[in-house]
Amino acid sequence: MPRLLGVELPAKKKVAYSLRYIYGIGPARAEKIVATVGLDPNLRSSDLTEEQLSKILHLITENKWVVEGDLRREIAGNLKRLQAINCYRGVRHRRGLPVRGQRTSTNARTRKGPRKTVGVTKVKEV
Repeated sequence: MPRLLGVELPAKKKVAYSLRYIYGIGPARAEKIVATVGLDPNLRSSDLTEEQLSKILHLITENKWVVEGDLRREIAGNLKRLQAINCYRGVRHRRGLPVRGQRTSTNARTRKGPRKTVGVTKVKEV
C-alpha cells in the first residue's frame, strides 16, 4: 500500500481513483495529476514506484494545492470565524440547521437528525 501525504492509498485501484482518498483532491485534480506526471491511466497504485510517488508529491507542493490537514484546518477556521461574528451562516452552523436557504418545516433530516417527538406523553394508570 503506497503512502502519500500521510494517507494510505488503496493498492488495487487505479491511480486516479486512489488519489481521491487524499482530502482536497477530487476527480478533476486526480486526472490532472496523472496526465501531468505522465502515468499510464490504467496503472494500479500498488505498481507505483518511489520515483513516481515523489513526482506526484512534488506536483502537489509545486502547485501549492492545500490538501489534508491544512485544508481541514482552514475550513474549520472559516466555520469558527462565521460563528464568532454571529452572522446568519455561523448561527445556522452552530444550531446544526441547513445553511444555504433550504426549507426546514419538512425535510432537512440530514442536518437536523432523526425526529424528536415533542409534547406527547402517555399517562400510566394506577
